[in-house]
Amino acid sequence: MARFNPIKTKESKKTKNRAGGEAYVMSSEMQLATLLLTSFAQDQFYRSAKTSFNEIVTLLTKVEPSFAAKAALFARNEYGMRSITHVLAGELAQYASGTAWAKRFYEKVIRRPDDMLEIMAYFYSKQKSKNKSLPNAMKKGFAKAFDHFDSYQLGKYRGEARAVKLIDVVNLVHPTPTQRNKRALKELVEGKLRANNTWETMLTQAGQKSSTAKEKADNKRQAWTELIENRKLGYMALLRNLRNIAQQAPELLGEVCKQLTNPRSIHKSLVLPFRFLAAMDAVKELAPKGRNPLVKALNQALDIAVGNVPKFDGTTLVVLDDSGSMTGGSVRGMNRRPINIGSLFAAILYKSNNADLMTFSDSARYVNANPNDTTDTIANNLIKNARAAGTNFKAIFQKAKRAYDRIIILSDMQGWMGYSSPDAEYKAYKHKYKVNPYVYSFDLTGYGSFQLPEHKIFALAGFSEKVFEMMKMLEQDPKALVNRINAVEL
Repeated sequence: MARFNPIKTKESKKTKNRAGGEAYVMSSEMQLATLLLTSFAQDQFYRSAKTSFNEIVTLLTKVEPSFAAKAALFARNEYGMRSITHVLAGELAQYASGTAWAKRFYEKVIRRPDDMLEIMAYFYSKQKSKNKSLPNAMKKGFAKAFDHFDSYQLGKYRGEARAVKLIDVVNLVHPTPTQRNKRALKELVEGKLRANNTWETMLTQAGQKSSTAKEKADNKRQAWTELIENRKLGYMALLRNLRNIAQQAPELLGEVCKQLTNPRSIHKSLVLPFRFLAAMDAVKELAPKGRNPLVKALNQALDIAVGNVPKFDGTTLVVLDDSGSMTGGSVRGMNRRPINIGSLFAAILYKSNNADLMTFSDSARYVNANPNDTTDTIANNLIKNARAAGTNFKAIFQKAKRAYDRIIILSDMQGWMGYSSPDAEYKAYKHKYKVNPYVYSFDLTGYGSFQLPEHKIFALAGFSEKVFEMMKMLEQDPKALVNRINAVEL
């Protein structure tokens, strides 16, 4: 997703970014939405997860509660962001009280039953009192949310091993049974509800029923066959289990590849594009290069996931920050680093728009990539050749060798070399080539600052393929994105 406000010089206040360099402050609305759409509630290079949560608390005092609620729904329901929206939903309780939309918000922000458990657990963690109660709007919204779930979903997400269980929610909010969930709610209250038909349960039972290694392998193969041939495995679960399936039921790979490349499944799943890179990493070693059907299918799936990448008119420069803060940090898992996400988007934009490609850290350099290579190959080469040095935004405009209609910068926006913003270098570039480009300042980590204060510069953020659609719209209507958020119904 992207979050935008047109940046006008007179509204842009200088500040210090997290690396100590000169930068410009985003509006509070921009900071909140950017944080929501780029944070996985985990530690980053310059900011801990706890700091992210504290920033949400602060930003909620600066924006309209209704805007925050709409941004949360936008992030959760259109872009699949989970943990950070749980935090916002918990914090919004004190601001939503007494509003006409509060109950509807707490119903709509729930996509899975365990969303309620997470929001409740967070809400409880912030309460000084030991009294385990919920605000009325949250209780009513959660009660209504039960209408959307059947026995399978309620059984799968009953959370028996968690501090807050689904039965705790039921006992607090007293949902009205429907024809769809009446039996499941009764069994949940009686302690009899089980998730017998989930893929996790089927595979566990396959192992438990086995007495020999051969029998276990046969049972696992049968379980995978039942799950895949009857399409009982969700798209994300399929992605996460590719290695297991390839090793335990290789005869199913043909069908697996068909399901991986199903456009409807991809778009319905809200899978973020960088998840495909994580899946590729998990299966690359299973077969020699060029003979691995899963890698081929994943590349096709990735192309489908970003199939709406716009073709921009004119000339485009794509710039990837490969500095130390982009390549390092304490985030969990290789594909959570900003460089992995940035390289993916750089490769996508480069391939789809016949763009020039540049990387920068302490200096900037053009990259000669083969546009006929796969997205994965281009992205991995960018990661492999990253310099991991300082961050010098000035180098972009000093190195640029032609007039561009747009410049897309993929960075965590933590420029610090020289400790001043690149205003002068940007103005000199525009004067030299007699050009006034659109500049998309793409904040990959939601740190809340940007490097330039010009009118045609847009602050973007997020990981969904829909951000490309928004970029096209912004050149036609600068308020397109903020209008999208404000159009969300509460």
